[in-house]
Amino acid sequence: MFRLLIFLVTLGVRVIRAIFRSREELLIENLALRQQVIALKQKRARPSLDDVDRAFWVALRDSWPGWASRLAIVSPDTVAKWNRNRFKRHWAKLSQHKQGPGRPRIDTEIRRLIRTMARDGWGAPRIHGELIKLGFVVSEIPVSRYMPRGPTDPNQLKRWVAFLRNHREAIAAMDFFTVPTVYFKVLYVLFVIEHGRRRLVHFNVTFHPTSTWVIQQLRESFPYDTAPKYLIFDRDAIFNPAVVDAIRAIGIKPRRIAYRSPWQNGVAERWIGSCRRELLDHVVVVSQRHLVRLIRCYVGYYHEDRCRVRLAKDTPHERPVTPRPSCTALPRVGGLHHRYEWREAA
Repeated sequence: MFRLLIFLVTLGVRVIRAIFRSREELLIENLALRQQVIALKQKRARPSLDDVDRAFWVALRDSWPGWASRLAIVSPDTVAKWNRNRFKRHWAKLSQHKQGPGRPRIDTEIRRLIRTMARDGWGAPRIHGELIKLGFVVSEIPVSRYMPRGPTDPNQLKRWVAFLRNHREAIAAMDFFTVPTVYFKVLYVLFVIEHGRRRLVHFNVTFHPTSTWVIQQLRESFPYDTAPKYLIFDRDAIFNPAVVDAIRAIGIKPRRIAYRSPWQNGVAERWIGSCRRELLDHVVVVSQRHLVRLIRCYVGYYHEDRCRVRLAKDTPHERPVTPRPSCTALPRVGGLHHRYEWREAA
């Protein structure tokens, strides 16, 4: 803390001195500092940076548009990686096991007993009752978690794949994913995507998702007579019976995927992966409004510009073929991606 205080005081003094200097003097000083940075980079390719240095560049990234053009010692993607690593360390520290109140750990002996009883054909409720009679204090949910998983029925797998393929134009899917902010808060993103053209129907962001909020998002997703025949979603606790009843009231047949089977909602899962790889892994999210603006910009790029193999290498909104003669790269999503078109030469 003392070192951070010294750093902030020194930075403030330098800012005050810079305000009262002449423009020519500042330009010469910047030139001299850049020359020294280049020399240091050639001598030592990977300088050691502490948390104060990392916090400075993470904050500067969100307040200065030209920060990337002045960053010489590390790459811009490294700054976004610093914030992700800080978030992981923060939650790893919070989730460390501490002796005292809280859910106790499941001992090795109990896990061994669960698997032994399961081999006799017992279900989780019966095993839970037997453990209680043996004097073990354990909930039924951990018992279900440690039950051995049997092989998937191949016929059931084929039936689900056939259902997705035959009803592709009449299916939509919804799912949640989380995004950490620079202040270690967690934002929840709910989105609805249709299977036919892979078009994102609706999305919204919140810090505190509830079933009432989800129902309102579904109403905004399917106004009037735009509802699909089926809606696929997982078994998240937030999709409770009230949400299922609201889906039926809209005129949609709900289809919940099996436990631990994200592949059954593959269209939604692939969109999450694309959004993370192409957008969220390269930015540091500051607030809810910031994330909404970023995703809205990415959705526009995804619909209008990004070609997909599943759509015969077309975009969800059927991007037209442009005539020649000169090819121009148009920046998208703040310059993270580009769209290429033929333009008239100047």
